[in-house]
Amino acid sequence: MEVLYITIGVSIIVALIFFFAFIKSVKSGQYDDTYTPSVRMLFDDELVNVKKKDKKESKINQEQ
Repeated sequence: MEVLYITIGVSIIVALIFFFAFIKSVKSGQYDDTYTPSVRMLFDDELVNVKKKDKKESKINQEQ
């Protein structure tokens, strides 16, 4: 029974260590997305064209 208490205690300590490491990495910018903005610039024209088509279709639907 003592082994069970030791195992639970050790697992909680390990979980806390990983939790604090995760918090530290988030605060230091480890998970910041640096790739998407550079790719978004390449596909910016396609997004504008889609928005224009959506606006045209909504105007046509409103007129009807």
